[in-house]
Formats: sequence, C-alpha cells, structure tokens
Amino acid sequence: AYGNYRSTELAGFQLYCKVFACSSHAADLAYGGDAGWTELAFNKISVSNGNVTELWRGLYVGVKQTNAFLERASFYESNFMAPSEQQMVNYMRGEAYFLRAYYYFLLENFFGESYIINGTGGDKMGVPVYTEIPKTLAETQQPRKTVREVWDFIINDLKQSASLLNGAVWSGSNKGRANAWSAKALLGKAYVFTQDWTNAKTTLLDVINNSGKSLMPFAKYRDAFNGNPANEFNEESLFEINVDRVAAGYGVFGDFPNKNLTTTQGVIWAPSCVGTGGTEDGGDNTLGYSNEFVHDKNLLRFGFNLPIYTLVPNPNYNPALPASPTNTPQVMDPVTMAASKAMRANKTVDPRLFVNALQPWVDTVKMGGVLRPVAKCSNIGTGIRQFSQGWSFKKFQTIDDNVHAYNAADASNLYILRLADVYLLYAEACMNSGENANALEYINKVKRRAYDYPVNAASPVDYASLTAPTKATDANLANNPLRYERFTELFAEGHWWFDVGRWRIGTGEAAYFNVLLPTGGSSQWAENRSYSFPIPFSEMSTNAQLAGKQNPGY
Repeated sequence: AYGNYRSTELAGFQLYCKVFACSSHAADLAYGGDAGWTELAFNKISVSNGNVTELWRGLYVGVKQTNAFLERASFYESNFMAPSEQQMVNYMRGEAYFLRAYYYFLLENFFGESYIINGTGGDKMGVPVYTEIPKTLAETQQPRKTVREVWDFIINDLKQSASLLNGAVWSGSNKGRANAWSAKALLGKAYVFTQDWTNAKTTLLDVINNSGKSLMPFAKYRDAFNGNPANEFNEESLFEINVDRVAAGYGVFGDFPNKNLTTTQGVIWAPSCVGTGGTEDGGDNTLGYSNEFVHDKNLLRFGFNLPIYTLVPNPNYNPALPASPTNTPQVMDPVTMAASKAMRANKTVDPRLFVNALQPWVDTVKMGGVLRPVAKCSNIGTGIRQFSQGWSFKKFQTIDDNVHAYNAADASNLYILRLADVYLLYAEACMNSGENANALEYINKVKRRAYDYPVNAASPVDYASLTAPTKATDANLANNPLRYERFTELFAEGHWWFDVGRWRIGTGEAAYFNVLLPTGGSSQWAENRSYSFPIPFSEMSTNAQLAGKQNPGY
C-alpha cells in the first residue's frame, strides 16, 4: 500500500505534476499532445478522461491492498502468531488503517459530490466504500455512500490507527512508516475539512504540543525538496513517501522491484536550461521533457511583478571560444537582472517563490557536470514564448543533472503531512471558533520561518490581522493571510486544489489565471461541476449500483 502511492496512476508519474498542478493552475501546460491532460488544465473533464480513470483505479488499488493486509493480519493472528508478535501486528494494522483512510481521503476530495460546508452537504453523494476484498461479483457492486458516511469512515479508521500505533517509533530503514502522529495529523485535517472545529482544535493541538515536531529552520527548508538525504524525515515531517533513486530500468516504467521504489514525475515538469550552444533554444536544453512551467500568475501571487525579461548581447562573451552554457552570446537584460537580485536580497518577494521555482538566467542547474543558467521553458511554442516568463519548477525536481541520467528516477521524497500544514489547519479551526489571536499567531509562525525569523517571537513581517494585506493582489488572496499562507507554503505539494474546493473559490481562481496554455483559452470552470471529478465512464459502465449517480454536470 505504501508502494502503490508511487504507482504510475498516482505519484509515480501523474498525481502531482498532472492532476494537482494542472487542475489548480500551479502549472501552465507547454505540451498540447494529450487531450486528457489539457482537459485537466481547463477544468472541463470528460467522463472518459484517462488521467482521471487512472487516478480512480490507483486509489482503489491502494484501498484493496490495505483491505487485503487487514484480512491477512487477522488470519495470521488466529493461526500462526506468537504472543510476542502481537504488538507488531497491531502496529501494522494501524499503518493499514492510516493508509486506507488516506486513500479514501483522496478519493472523497477528488470524487465526492460536495464538501460539508456550514453543516450542509453531508447528504450528497460520496464515493463507494469497500471494507474488505470482494469475494463475489455482487460484492464488487458497491453504491455511493453519502459524503457524511465517507468522512465518518475516514475519521473512524484514523482513530483506530492512532490507537494501534500508540508507542510505535520507527528508525533506520523503517523511519518512513506511519506512526500515531501521522494518524492524528490526518485526523485533525479531516475534522477541518468537515468543519468540526472543536475536534479539529483538540486533535491538532495535541500534534503541535506532543509530537515533538517543530518547523525546520529556513536554511534547511529551502533545500528540503530536492533529494538531499540529510533533509529527509526531518523535524517537521509527520508523514512522507520515500522516493529512492534506483538505477535499473526506466523509473516507474522499469521492472520490479525498482518500479515500486521511485517516481518519474520529474520528466514532466523538469527545468529548462541554456543549451550546449549557449542559447535558450539550442539542443540539450532541458533536464527532462519540460512539458510544464510555473504559470506566470503564480509569480505575481508571491510578489514578483517584474515585466518579462529580454535578452541582450553578453558583454563578457568571448567570440574566440565556442558558444556554450558558460560562454553565452546573450544574457538577461541588466535592469531585470539587478531588480531580480534586489528582490531576493531585500525579500520584497516572498522567499518561498525561490524554494518552489527557478528563474531564467538568475538561477542555475547542473547537467553533465556543467553549471548552466536556467532558461525559459523550452517547450513553449516559438510564436508565444515572448508572452511568458517561463519559470521552471524547483520543488521535487532533479536539478543536478538531466533526470534521464538517472534513468528517469526521481530523488525527492513527497511530504504528505508536515507541521506547517498542521499549524495552518489549527489556525483555520481557531479562526472559525472566534479565537482570532491564536489563529493569527499560528499563521505568523509559518510566515516567520519563511523569512528566516525565529518562529515563536514577533517579527517585522507579521500580519497585523486576519485581513491584512498579503503579497497577492487578487480577490481570493489579497487580504486573506490564511489562504495566502496555505497557497505559498504548500505550493505544488497537492493541497491547494482541495482548499479551492472546500472554500468554494474556484470561480475566482479561474478568472485570475484567465489565459491557459496550450491553447491560450480560458478555464471552462462551472460552479455546479468543476469542484468534483467525474466518476470514470468505465466504472459507471461496470457497477450497476452507480446508475444515475454521476456527479452533477457530467
């Protein structure tokens, strides 16, 4: 069940870089050759969308695997288990309940008809729930539970998980396994997502006060998403999926067992760089496929508001030597370069932008041992490239060589739950319980770390109120520090799409991002449809219990 999360249907190839990044517009799509992928980017998904069908299948495979383990654990306990093994069997049961709850958490957030908002929505259609491996064809035909029933099931699994995992401490090669604090953190998140503010506060404060976790310092944070083993399973991480850079095969498309140990998303949103001929357009100018780049409107939200750069003759170019990444005929215009460096030094741009993204000509990556300037995304069409900033993704990326030099195997662990997320969830629960001062303090703790101030003391960058100005200027984020901090702190980590859905701010997001590649059109957002993905046609066609139960608008 752990390994399944790294399958091609999920985080192994498309969950973050395609499903999350395109749906939430973290990414703009430079590749137009996949109609299903384009549907995600434009928020108008067909019932036969291949990415969504694979998402559904991959998540239910995870459910199947946890159910299989729980059945086998009971069989082993009844027939073979020694008394000395009882605790370990219970720990493993706790892990299975946690993983099953997490798979259903994703299923419900993607495919449930509605969230529970202001006490309503619980009677809408949730997803089918399987609690054991079907033994007959009839048992495969499960109806959609209500939204409330699915969330109750998730919450109950997490309570069981936390109880069974109480006392479990993993180390060495086991340190990536879930523990009681993983379960409690996700439980607190489930309470926030169902607006049970009282239980959310109690559960999340328990994690904050008793888990032993703390926000990592910024010096570690800025380097915590790019495969540095020293930063894995750190003081902030409550649960992360381990990703090993294995050599054999072709990433997740290779042979077992390696395909279950790594991910290959890095080929999709890989950075672009100056090519071997010293230009943005020359050959060998990408660390992967570079099918996506950071949507320009995201840069504005972080406070980067400079115009698109131009290239000018390089005063240091040596024509006696071949043009190369270290001897480029052109460079970024000096005005933009100076302003960009000043923004970083003075922190007039949110420092987290540079944790998440790579700026052309200012940042560098390595390929073949040579340090190269980052370039504008190489796959943006030549006729429209001048209209985009074209920044590359940095978070979760291979930046020390072409990812194909590692046989398309990524190296960056994927954070599922970390303390910054818990702080912001706790702040949200406090804010909705009239505890505004407490809410503001936990929002400011997250911001302080981002600006490299001590987390627990007032700082010059603190928000003065829950409606204080942020770096963003759009209606959704401009005067909403909670939303802004969740957007910037957790950017590209797979959280924002669900926040958009539960806060019902999709219309504003669609209007803000406006122009989307690969076609240059606008989002096809519809309030009655777009917050939920369609139940795949293949599932509707084979499960008679779903007849007439498709999500609205499909």
